[in-house]
Amino acid sequence: MVSPSYAVELLKRALELYTPSRSEASLANLIKDKCVNELGFEQVHIDSVGNVIASKGSGEPRILLCGHMDTVPGQIPVRIDDGYLYGRGASDAKAPLIAMLLAASEFPKQSGTVIFAGVVDEEGNAAGIKQLVKSKLGIDYAIFGEPSGIDNITISYKGRLAIRLTCDVGSSAHASAPWLARNSIEEMYGFWEAIRDEIKRTGTAQSRSNSISCSLTEITGGSSHNVTPQKCKITLDIRIPTGMSCEKVLRIVDSVITKVADEKGVKATYRVEDRTEPFEADHLSPLVRALVLAVLDMRKKRPTLLRKTGTGDMNVLGHTFKIPVVTYGPGDPHASHTVEERVNIDEFVTSIDVFTRALFHMSRIHHQKKIKP
Repeated sequence: MVSPSYAVELLKRALELYTPSRSEASLANLIKDKCVNELGFEQVHIDSVGNVIASKGSGEPRILLCGHMDTVPGQIPVRIDDGYLYGRGASDAKAPLIAMLLAASEFPKQSGTVIFAGVVDEEGNAAGIKQLVKSKLGIDYAIFGEPSGIDNITISYKGRLAIRLTCDVGSSAHASAPWLARNSIEEMYGFWEAIRDEIKRTGTAQSRSNSISCSLTEITGGSSHNVTPQKCKITLDIRIPTGMSCEKVLRIVDSVITKVADEKGVKATYRVEDRTEPFEADHLSPLVRALVLAVLDMRKKRPTLLRKTGTGDMNVLGHTFKIPVVTYGPGDPHASHTVEERVNIDEFVTSIDVFTRALFHMSRIHHQKKIKP
């Protein structure tokens, strides 16, 4: 049995490792070492993109517990204060990751097969989960670790389009004579306004979870402080609710870009850097039932089913494998990506027991289904 002190110390060590997207090797190696030498997994390896995968047991049900090792950039001093553990990734999503790892280590081998996966690049372009999908794991159910809060279960995520748009005005001029050339940064603002307004017009619903959102997240332009910019580039992050598709939203954006470029007489090109379709899990699935029972066991209350405005790895695997999936984990999602990122220590420890009970119920329900006439 894993002790609370062991769990907290392991999470603390994980937080002390700085692992922005595509720099997760240190954490992968730590997890691999723990799996081999302390946690009793039978097979452990790190795959070609850096995912760490560990398994134990045999037969059905085959349950995947999947979390991500990367964080957004920016370090936060790791500390314990007033019952909370602070650090980059404390909420999103090293606490869920370590909780799932420790729960998987407690899974009885005779109850089925548990596969733990710590994947890379979830905060980037999902290279880790895409590689996991390509590996064609034979699994019956999958639980993803993200901060829902221990009294909530996430059943739906929005999709995501990341678009890199370039405006090229064809020439530049000395900054002292700006009338000699158009300014690509100023022209780009017209593209952003038009895209934002059209998304708002066509994609606004009664709730935020059912509306399309559009954020301008990056901008670069210019070559020197005293030269007007010929080129400007921006990144658009667009989140798409269930009931819509990436392709439909991309057609809207494409038509706006084409129209504005023609009106302005400038060259505009774009590339899609990420395309993840929205996804909603079956909230009546046996997996959701098992997790609801686990929360009831540990918290004595029925959890709330959430539809999130973010995007998760559940989207990618859920669309591809067509199996029951769900997302759960300790942490306050509103603290994620902030300078005060933290997780309540008691809730983190309790979540390990919730994951453990969910595995127990899932094995029990799966075998009950098989013996029914």
